[in-house]
Amino acid sequence: MEGNILALNGGAKVKTTPFGTGHRFGLEEAKELLEALEQNTLFYHFGHKVKQFLQDFNSLYQVKYSVATSSGTAALHVALGAAGVTAGDEVITSPITDQGTVVGILYQNAIPVFADLDPHSYTMTATSIEEKITAKTKAIIVVHLAGNPCDMDPIMELAKKYNIKVVEDCAQSYLTTYKGRLTGTIGDYGCFSTNDFKHISTGDGGMVTVNSGIESDYFTTHAFADKNYRRQEDAVMKDIEYLAPNYRMTELQGAVGIAQLKKLNWICTRRNELGERLKQGIATIKGINPMKITKEGWCSYWFYMLTLNLEQLTCSREEFSEALAEEGIPNQSGYIPKVLYAQPIFQKKQAYLNNHYPFNLGTYDYSVGSCPNAENILETAIRLNISEFYTDQDIEDMIVAINKVASFYSKSIS
Repeated sequence: MEGNILALNGGAKVKTTPFGTGHRFGLEEAKELLEALEQNTLFYHFGHKVKQFLQDFNSLYQVKYSVATSSGTAALHVALGAAGVTAGDEVITSPITDQGTVVGILYQNAIPVFADLDPHSYTMTATSIEEKITAKTKAIIVVHLAGNPCDMDPIMELAKKYNIKVVEDCAQSYLTTYKGRLTGTIGDYGCFSTNDFKHISTGDGGMVTVNSGIESDYFTTHAFADKNYRRQEDAVMKDIEYLAPNYRMTELQGAVGIAQLKKLNWICTRRNELGERLKQGIATIKGINPMKITKEGWCSYWFYMLTLNLEQLTCSREEFSEALAEEGIPNQSGYIPKVLYAQPIFQKKQAYLNNHYPFNLGTYDYSVGSCPNAENILETAIRLNISEFYTDQDIEDMIVAINKVASFYSKSIS
């Protein structure tokens, strides 16, 4: 039948209408920006926009303290610095994440150690983390990839057992919950990003939650984002005891953030609705492994990523991806090209040009096969876009197209 012929082979494509779109920014952001300019200062300490942004964020997340930063990468670095991570320490994290997750580790002259992932949720597990713990382990950075929460209770128990700090990378997990608790409020620190490729955008920017609720911890974290200057309302202390970067957020970023936060609940709720419908719609398709949401977790779906059971299909992952694209469904093979430890920076053990420090402080294995689940995820994954502006019909078209391509390539049972 005509409807069963792939568009790749001359058949009618499934998706013939454009995906829903919308404007992320409007008069609300413009109003806040104008007010920021009228202050006659764009420096966070003298202005009011960054302070208001953090106050609103703290209220939304029900935390006492947070610190604004210039990016999500900066937020992670600040958390590690505040946690006392230093030269020669080891920090365990995910092999499937953005490079920004490990930048702060290396800037502290600590060494990233990668733990394998659950093959269906793409999240770190307490079991895989514990296998990597040594006497040098100082912290764990858990990554709530695509808005799917890690199984945090066993991880927090593990951290308590070994006296290890937990930093949550929440760049893709705004308003994600685990057993009713917001990600970013469970570990010692929660790190968020507001660059243009996140649920909300200020162009670039980030935040760190300080979850101990202890004022001195907040001051340490705040200072680490500002050259270790300790800025109080009426004084600035500049007695620098150790190195810290300059990761300050500007009043312009804070102004946009105030308006963006007001939209966050709708953004995440809509993405959850769409992601859940997509997950349900492909749940029984032969050859497709849907993204598994962590038990008692609520996902805010920054994107949707499925994996292919290639033993049940007659095509490669690349062929499946191409066929799906021809049906009118944009997609990406995998999430990142390769696991992080396969990148040259780790293969050459070269954080600094022509220098092997800090990798030469120990024996570190970044060989292929180190995290087999993670490697298999990237070799079989198809990433699909999710947007709060998508229509219900957009998701239905995605389901039909995935089913069509999978059915075409499905191996017959002899």
